[in-house]
Order: sequence, then structure tokens, then C-alpha cells
Amino acid sequence: MKRKWFIWLLGVILIVPIVIFGWWKSFEWVTMHRLKNLAISVQPYTKEIKDNQFDVIVVGGEPEGVAAAVSAARNGAKTLLVEKRDGLGGLITYGMLNYLDYDRDKNGQIANAGIFEEWHKMVGDQVTVDIETAKNAFMGLVQKEPNITLSLNSTVVKPLLSTDLNLNGIVVKDESGEHTYYAKRFIDSTQDADLAEIAGVPYFIGNEDIGLTNQKMSSTLMLHFKNVEWDGVVEAALTKKFGVAGITPTAAWGFGDIRKAYKPSQPDVRLRGLNIARQSDNSVYINALQIFNVNGLDPSSLETARQKGEKETKNILEFLRKEFPGFKNAEIASIPSELYVRETRHIKAEYQLPITDVWENKDQWDSIGFGAYPCDIQATSADNTGFIMTDPTQYAIPFRSLVPLHVGHLLVASKASGYASLAAGSARIIPTGMTTAQAAGAASALSIQNNIDFREMSKDKSLIEALQGKLKDQGALLYHYEIKFPYEGEWYYPAIKELLTYGLIVGGHENRFAVDQPMKDMAFVNILANGLDRVDSHVYTQVKERLTQVRYMAKETPLTRDQAATFILHTFGYPKSDQPWTVIKQKGILDQTIVDRLNENKELSTAEGYSILSSVLQHLDQIDKVKGTTP
Repeated sequence: MKRKWFIWLLGVILIVPIVIFGWWKSFEWVTMHRLKNLAISVQPYTKEIKDNQFDVIVVGGEPEGVAAAVSAARNGAKTLLVEKRDGLGGLITYGMLNYLDYDRDKNGQIANAGIFEEWHKMVGDQVTVDIETAKNAFMGLVQKEPNITLSLNSTVVKPLLSTDLNLNGIVVKDESGEHTYYAKRFIDSTQDADLAEIAGVPYFIGNEDIGLTNQKMSSTLMLHFKNVEWDGVVEAALTKKFGVAGITPTAAWGFGDIRKAYKPSQPDVRLRGLNIARQSDNSVYINALQIFNVNGLDPSSLETARQKGEKETKNILEFLRKEFPGFKNAEIASIPSELYVRETRHIKAEYQLPITDVWENKDQWDSIGFGAYPCDIQATSADNTGFIMTDPTQYAIPFRSLVPLHVGHLLVASKASGYASLAAGSARIIPTGMTTAQAAGAASALSIQNNIDFREMSKDKSLIEALQGKLKDQGALLYHYEIKFPYEGEWYYPAIKELLTYGLIVGGHENRFAVDQPMKDMAFVNILANGLDRVDSHVYTQVKERLTQVRYMAKETPLTRDQAATFILHTFGYPKSDQPWTVIKQKGILDQTIVDRLNENKELSTAEGYSILSSVLQHLDQIDKVKGTTP
């Protein structure tokens, strides 16, 4: 009897891996065969612009621009799409970013539908896309719309504004010269809000909104290799050779340990964890090479960075050949002509979507679609690794965030829309951008039909409801909802909200802080220093030297109430006191909530430490140094 059980068990051990392997190879074959047979027919591009009067002009042939133009046309608007390149798809088809970031809503559906979903199905309905298939799909969507006129190789050189700052036309330069086109409404879907900028829309760059000048997320040159054996990539994922990784027949992601294993050949570059996208020709694109200190608005800086990336690609290939399974015979297949630039301008809008709305899974009365992707703040220098600010269930994008300040008849629908820089860590992804762009196209047609400017429309609840109805009828995922969020209603949540706004604390994928754990001296002082730098750089400059002294005083030990008060007094130059808590209470720089909770000197929880820090940052005007007097 035991012999039979042994034979049966041995059979299972031998057969199950064979069955799993067979299933995987079958799945892989079907997947790759399907991708190779995704044929999208497009007509040769012929430029034929017989008129210079349009209802809507969309500038930028990015994925967002395509969605905006298609949406405007489907809603009855005579539309001109202007693109500076010789084709459509922008970041995907020229920056070669073929690994899509998207996430799901509270019901488990992909959070972005409508025109994005339509395009996504055209290119295989997977997390990765074939570059040429994607390019043809964008062109196919545009060519199917009789209301769209396409102008490639065309650059906007001048906006035409009325005396009341309404945008009425643009001057465009192409291979045949300059042309003037007029429209009733305009949509800027360029990566960097180029039209909005020359029209005079106010904006900030990078993290300037939280007091960090000259700080932007890294840029990336995509890596493109051929002769890669996918079975080797599977092996690396399953054996966790470079850390935890995921794998499908067309994608692999993770491999976080590669960051430490790889040694860059140049300064200001780094290899992070790999996002590998397999093409139908079995070549792979990899999103992993980070390049720092790139000015995405300066062509010479972009070209210098691209050349630096090209040089580093050769070094990365040599490393992968030696260390990464499947890359032994790999070769460079191509070098992308453009960088993937994550962050430049953020326009100022009627509503600047804050990171706290993302944290709170907030719905909006004027919602035009959802974001759900983790707030992924990529590294800003080789000295940091980046972080996940928060991982929302979902949050609403308000129409007001597309309406720029000062300039009328214009919407901005791209990663440069009206988001706080930290919120843009989530909202910048392509599927979310295509969702907002679809709304911009529909809103443009509705605005014309009702003879109302976007700014007034953004305040009109009945028109917003009409827009929402149109979007739902046209396939967009849109509904009102209520979702709770971490620490909702807690006495210390206002402090968390304040510190989150400036990026001083990070929730990660779990959206958690160690609020019940003891606050440490060093953590308190670091947040204090970073907070002063971000909230008021003038005050920070005044107290910088004393902050250095405070850092020497701080230990990796639990923080007490009176020690926190001592740190604050020393930082702002007040005399040493044996009653430091009493002194800072008298100075009026603490919220009454925390004053009432701390009646005795004791070790502080992180929540209590956060509350003290938030009080200081909110009450800087109560501190004598800020008033310019001597304490």
C-alpha cells in the first residue's frame, strides 16, 4: 500500500511541473501569436487643410491629444489636431514607453475606460504594447473621424489672444511656412503645456509648489535590446535573482536588487528595478535607466542627457550579458530618439488637485474621471530612491483642474494639468491623461453649443452634469462614491494632512504611519528642518545654522514633550529654559488640541510629534524671528 502511495506521489511530483510548463508555454504562444497578428490598417498621411476656421484646435499628438481630438470630433466639433512630430503617440511611440501604468477602481475595473479602453483593446489589452501597433492605433483612431483635420510636422509659434485674454487663434509653422488657424476652443495636450505657457498661463516647475526649487523627478532613456531569451527572464523572476519579480508572457517587473548590483559608468545616472516589456518581434524595452539633473524644457539639456543615456545603455548591456539570465546574446536593437521626461511644468488651474485629495480617495462634484495609480514619486537625484507617497483606492479628477488661470477658451489635458506636484505622481500616467483629455474634448463641444467659456462652465452645476452624462454615454467610467481613508476623524489627522501637503511624511503602499509608536528625536528634527525649508525658505535661511546644532543634540531615542519644546526654542533662537513647554505655549505657536493633550512631560507618540510639528509650521507668523525682532 505504501509503495502505491509513493508511486502516486512521485507521479504527481513529475507530472505537475510538466503540466504547468506546458500550460505556460501554450499561454505564451497564444499571447505572442495574438500580438503578432494585431493588424491595424491606416491610410498614408496626406496634409490637406482647406480652411483655417475650426471649432476646436488640439495641440499635441500625445495619447492625450489623440483622445481629446477624437472626443471633440465625436461630439460634433470641427477639429484640428496639431503635432510637431511626424506621427502620433508621443511618449509611447517616440519615447518608447510601452509599459503602461494603470490601476483599478473600488469595484475592480480598470479605472480608465472610454477612448483609452478603445485604444487599449486595439493594441492587445495588456500592460505592454507593441510600439508600431500603438502608433498605427493612434493614427487609426484619428483617421476614422471625418471631423478631424491632422497637421503633422507643425509647431505652434504664436498664440492669438483677445484683449480680455481669450485664446482665439494660433500661428503654426510647418514645412511650407507659417499659417494662422482660428478656433472657438483650444486644448493643450502637449507634455509640457507648451501652448498654455506661450499664451501666458501661470505655472510652476517640478516641486516648486512645496518650496523645492530645481527638483524634478528623474528622466529615463528606454533600453531596447534584441536576442533576449524570455525563458531566461522567467528564470530570473522565479529564482528571485535580483529580488522579487512578477512575470507574464509579455512583461516582467520588479528585480529591485539590481539597483545595488549595477555600477553606473557616469555620474547622475542609475539603474533602478526593471520594467521589461516584450515586443511581438521578441525584442524587449526596459524602463529602468534614470538620468538626473535634466532640464526637460531645454533642448540642449535633453540632447546631452540622451547621449549620456546612449553611452550608459552600452554599459548596462554588458552588465546584463554577464549577470542576467537570458541576456547572454543580447544586443542593442535601437536607441530611442526622445527621453521619457516625467516632470516639467504644472499649470495653475481653477482647482489645484492636492495630494490630500488623493490620500482621502476624494470624490468631486465636477468629476470627469478617476485616478487610482499609486502616487509614485520617482527619485530626484542619485542620493535618493524615490517613494510611494500614497496608494489610493481611487480619487476623482475635477473639471476645474483642466481650466487654467488667466487665459480663456483653453483647457490643459496632460500630465501638466492643474495638479500639485505630489498629486501628479499619480495623475501623470497616460490612462488618466487620456480620460481627462476625452472629457476636455466633450467639454469643448458642450461649451461651444452653450456659448459659455470654460471658466464659467466650471462653476455651472447643470452643465457639468450634462458633461458627465455625455462622458458616461460615450463609455467613460464615471460615478459618484464614498470611500473612507486612513486616520479619517482621528484627532491628529489635521496634522497628517498638513505634513502630507509638503511631502514631509510618506504613507507607502499601505497608507500607514507609525502613529502609535514613539517619536524619535532625530525624526522630529528632520521633519522640522525639511518643513521649514519647504514652508518658508526665508525662515529656514535664518535658522539653518541653529538647526545644524539641534541635529547634533538629537539622538535616536524616544522624544519627550519638553525635549521637543527645547528643540523648537533653540531652532528659533530663544533663550534656554527649564520650562520649555510653557514658553512655546506662551508664544502662541501650538494648536490648542495638542496643548490640551500634553499636560505633563512624557514620551511622545508619533501622532503627538506630528501634531507639534504641524503647529509650528502653521504658526510661523507667531514666532518672533519671523517678525524680524530679537527674542
